[in-house]
Amino acid sequence: MSQGDERGYGSEPGGRTEDPYSTIGGTRQTRTRLPGGDDTDGYGRRPARSSRSLVMVVGVVVLLVAAIAFANLGDGRSKEPGGGGGKESSAAGAGPTSATGTKPVQGKNGTIAAGFAHDEQGAQSAAANYGVALGSADMFDKVRRREITTAVYAPDVAAARQESLDDVYSGKDFLSRIGLNPDGTAPAGLTFVSRVSPFGAKVEKFGGDTASVAVWYSSLFGLAGEGSQNPVSESWYTTTYELRWVNGDWKVTDFTQKDGPTPVGRDQVASPAEEMADAVEQFGGFTYAR
Repeated sequence: MSQGDERGYGSEPGGRTEDPYSTIGGTRQTRTRLPGGDDTDGYGRRPARSSRSLVMVVGVVVLLVAAIAFANLGDGRSKEPGGGGGKESSAAGAGPTSATGTKPVQGKNGTIAAGFAHDEQGAQSAAANYGVALGSADMFDKVRRREITTAVYAPDVAAARQESLDDVYSGKDFLSRIGLNPDGTAPAGLTFVSRVSPFGAKVEKFGGDTASVAVWYSSLFGLAGEGSQNPVSESWYTTTYELRWVNGDWKVTDFTQKDGPTPVGRDQVASPAEEMADAVEQFGGFTYAR
């Protein structure tokens, strides 16, 4: 097929030529420039002008109107928080981890957060912070373990729980398996790491003075340092705490633990033992709030 056929033009004599300026509309009329500077065809008619300029003007107007509307919307949200714009903004920004108006904690019981709000948010904050304390390296120290148990558990549960915890954390076989000395301390030159980092909490049940709260978290556990036979590794768990409102605060009465959810690990190179030990000593923990 020739170029003329492809464009719908025949190649017979009298057909359109390839020069667009040789003919106008197939009439064999030549293009003429009149003194006025306007292009016309052989019959004195103006050729149709492109609508590009009109489209550009309309586009600019539309953008200007949109910008004004957006500016007015922003003013409405900032100046009238109780209006429709404010409600829309609040709804759009609310999420599972959004900050709330409830002060999460009023103080501390020793080194453990205390004085949680008597509501669902307070119960979640209590569960997260208690989980951090119960998963810390301090649980391997007899004195600190008793302090944590007293601060975290309900009074009628703490005494019985203390005895069972002492049996677990002072067991020589258990301590030997994880690489600690019989007294629960790390061997010379090594740093013992046991740290919990909550990633989220949710209320399973809430009854005013009782609550069941699940906490999803990662746990770092092991010995950091040269020659460690039990290097620091990461695990993921979900622990559900049964809480009761006692003497103006949430306290643990029981808990259950299960593995996961566990994310896919990345191909990251493990840090040297010395770097891991330094990180544990230099980076402190947080008070967690819902």
